[in-house]
Amino acid sequence: MNHTPIIEAQDLHSYYGASHILHGIDFFVRPGEAVGLMGRNGMGKTTLIRTLVGHVEPRRGEVKINGRVMTAAPPHLIAREGIAYVPEGRGIFANLSVRENLIMAARVGKDGRRDWSYERVLETFPRLRERLSLGGQQLSGGEQQMLTIGRALMTNPNLLILDEATEGLAPLIAQEIWRIIRAVRGTGIAAIIVDKNYAAVSALTDRNVVLVKGRIVFEGTGHELRERPELLHQHLGI
Repeated sequence: MNHTPIIEAQDLHSYYGASHILHGIDFFVRPGEAVGLMGRNGMGKTTLIRTLVGHVEPRRGEVKINGRVMTAAPPHLIAREGIAYVPEGRGIFANLSVRENLIMAARVGKDGRRDWSYERVLETFPRLRERLSLGGQQLSGGEQQMLTIGRALMTNPNLLILDEATEGLAPLIAQEIWRIIRAVRGTGIAAIIVDKNYAAVSALTDRNVVLVKGRIVFEGTGHELRERPELLHQHLGI
């Protein structure tokens, strides 16, 4: 079995302008593993993700994808390595139909993976099947999130990165998104999950990483995290 991490970062230092956001982060995700990335707003979670997938170039440190150094490689090359990124804000094509949004993303995965066909995505997201001809801008927030995750799955990824998976969604819709993420996890795809619902995240993940001001202050299982109520209160506001 391949134990080479899909993503491995060492000593990452990233900036936005003059602001030093990430301070020497070490981070990795192994094949099939789910990692929860936690912390209050502004603590560096999205900057870490954007550095991993090539949107932000670190001042120091390196990022390896599938064992190869790909620090600040163009995002489309990192995507071709089997990494699908669902950003906060969703980023669907508003002027394309649901069907077009899905079909344009379809490709065989790295190593020839073909697990996620158009039909399988529609089976997983029955709500999208009912809205295939609608434009992206005509969907509710929850439907847009389903479309973004479905579109990511059409690339047959080895790793799915979800930034703010249920941000701004009604509780019932959020529950549906968590059900879908559980189903996706059951197929063996690795994941990085960012969400304010720490309980939902830690129920799905193998490991959790808590960021405070661009530094890792905790790394461990959901059980270990629940055993640290003072850390939950101080750093996650729970």
